[in-house]
Order: sequence, then structure tokens, then C-alpha cells
Amino acid sequence: MLQARRPDVKNSKIYETDQELLIAVGSNLGSQYGNATETVAASVNAIANSGRQIRAISRFYATPCFPKGAGPDYVNAALVLRAAGKSISGELHNLHAIEAEFGRSRKTRWGMRTLDLDLLAAGAIIRPNRATFDQWRNLDEAAQRRDAPDTLILPHPRLQDRAFVLVPLCDVAPDWRHPVLGRSVAELCADLPENMRREVVAL
Repeated sequence: MLQARRPDVKNSKIYETDQELLIAVGSNLGSQYGNATETVAASVNAIANSGRQIRAISRFYATPCFPKGAGPDYVNAALVLRAAGKSISGELHNLHAIEAEFGRSRKTRWGMRTLDLDLLAAGAIIRPNRATFDQWRNLDEAAQRRDAPDTLILPHPRLQDRAFVLVPLCDVAPDWRHPVLGRSVAELCADLPENMRREVVAL
């Protein structure tokens, strides 16, 4: 059994833009490995045990449930992950397999989660193309709640809008630059309203 312990994050800020993936981690229900904090820690161990090299781990953060009122608050973190020579599709499949191991169900969009592992970005890659990225980035809120893409979109179309993603990313990849928006993680985070940033609290 994996030990649900929080990894040591000291001296972990290593990032190479062209070779590594940005991953968001979150839980608000907990799992067989413990509460939300223990589940996030156990998922980091599961990723490492799957043969992936984790280059950086953010602090863990308490964040309001998104959308607000949809359930218990989340514990969130961010990782920088070396792709280990695998395809992006292969890395996504590995993340989904780990989610399934932790009891993740995908029945409800934006529903409560035992574990959420989101592939946010892969260097400067735009996938599948700029037009598709722009289509999903520009959806109105009603469409965001209703519709889910049937293919991986990179960078994540909502990355720039979410404090619970950007605040942890500032710990590990502040200089990563969005290939469409042309702004760094640190700049995107600073662009958010201060009250949104303050809602993301380090544990």
C-alpha cells in the first residue's frame, strides 16, 4: 500500500520548459488512502511509483470548492513531471489510470472528486491546434459547465482563470510561459483578482 505522506518539497524548483509537463492535483472527498491531504500525497507517490520522474512539487493548498457550493473544499497542488520519453497521450492515460485506482468517477462534470490529475501543459505545445484551443478557451460559462472536449486540449483552456491552479504552479514553474497568451505563470497569477488569490491558502 502507498504511504499517504506529504513529500518533501525543499529544493524542488527545477523546470525545463521543453521537456516537462505541468500537472494539477486535487481532492475534496479523500479516498481509501485517507483524507484529501493524504490522498493528494498518496497520488504523488503513485505517480512516482508509475516510473515517472517528478522534478518539482508545490506546497499543498486549501482552496474553495469549484464551482462554489458544489461540495467540500479542496486540497490542491502542482507538479512538474518529466515525460520519460512517453507520448503525451501515454502520460494522460497513466494519470487516468491512477485516478481510477483512487476511485475517481467521471459521471459528473465539475463534480466532487476523490482525485483529480489534470495535464495542464506540455512545454510550448498547443494541442490539437490553435483554432480548437481558442474555441474551448472562449466558451461562455454555461457551455463550460455543459460541454467537455473529446480530445486533450493543451494548454488547459481554463488554466489562466483559476487561482487554485496558478497559485500552486507559482511554487514550481513561475517562469513557464503560456504559448498562446504569451504570459508567464507568475504574470497570469498576478492578473487574477487579489481576493481569488487569497482564497488559496497554504497548508
